[in-house]
Amino acid sequence: MPVSLLPRLHPSALVLLLPLALGSACQSNTASENTAATPEAAAPTATADTTGKKYLSKPLLKDIYTADPSAHMFNGKIYIYPSHDIETGMPENDNGDHFAMRDYHILSMDSVGGAVTDHGVALDIKDIPWAGRQLWAPDAAFKNGTYYLYFPVKDKQDVFRIGVATSTSPTGPFKAQPKPIEGSLSIDPAVFTDADGSTYMYMGGIWGGQLQRWRTGSYNANDKSQEPAPTEQALGPRVAKLNGNMLSFAEPVREVKILDKEGKPLLSSDTKRRFFEGGWLHKYNGKYYFSYSTGDTHLLVYATGTSPYGPFTYQGVIMNPVQGWTTHHSIVEKNGKWYIFYHDTELSNKTWLRNVKVTELKRTPDGGFETINP
Repeated sequence: MPVSLLPRLHPSALVLLLPLALGSACQSNTASENTAATPEAAAPTATADTTGKKYLSKPLLKDIYTADPSAHMFNGKIYIYPSHDIETGMPENDNGDHFAMRDYHILSMDSVGGAVTDHGVALDIKDIPWAGRQLWAPDAAFKNGTYYLYFPVKDKQDVFRIGVATSTSPTGPFKAQPKPIEGSLSIDPAVFTDADGSTYMYMGGIWGGQLQRWRTGSYNANDKSQEPAPTEQALGPRVAKLNGNMLSFAEPVREVKILDKEGKPLLSSDTKRRFFEGGWLHKYNGKYYFSYSTGDTHLLVYATGTSPYGPFTYQGVIMNPVQGWTTHHSIVEKNGKWYIFYHDTELSNKTWLRNVKVTELKRTPDGGFETINP
């Protein structure tokens, strides 16, 4: 989910957050199925970086801006479901109003390091009957011969809800359902199907993602806070099991608890560990790994548990801060290797115009991760 700069973090201070990662580019330039660019999505200039900055990986795509990549393996191929950043000219604010994306492009690649195909517009905001503005980070799933695209967008009352669109192809086009999923809220849907076939959706993000306005169980438009007070428990993401039709929830939405290693809930002041946005679940050796962004401290971290509902115990940092304010990821396995898809702002140097990247995610013998310097 996009969020603007904090008042206490001036843009000029971002340079302090730029990790100088060793390593060379691991991605080639892309092959594009749809290269037509609209004026507001003007193509990034693929000129050489003259700043001397070093990046672990190179952008997967250079002719449009993409962010928040949700990667999945379908039929032996990697499909990426990102946000599509555009230049709108809107001023930045803490609610992320300048992230006013209007459609989704779906990307695919046969292998990490190979050519990337942009399959063009898969869903446009004008084709979502209930949508108002801001198509933020999506996710996708496959079941019963149908592909499902889950997306957050503000409704006509400016409240974020989660919608779903369907297609017979992983690349779309997708047709949106006439209404949002009943009971859905906030942003950043992440969909996980367990070994028994049960499918769960995780969702939520504070600040511009509005999760803090749902603390009482119903939406409070008058709540102008960004998150709970520092001494209060941090807000957890939400989860609900999906019905077999993948279009509705089978149960009420519940909060996911994230604990420290002493079993105590994380506090709102614990900004290097508490949940902010961008949740993702994957399973490894029978254990559930819930990873997420810490937002204003710009870390990707993870917690583990024995149930898809949690609770999850905080374990550590997966990735240090990228260039740019936001950080959002997904994790996928291919041919016995694990990869993390993420974004930064290498092409534009602008917080709201991002580019998707990928690098290998290396596990330690205890099931943890080697921390990545992007």
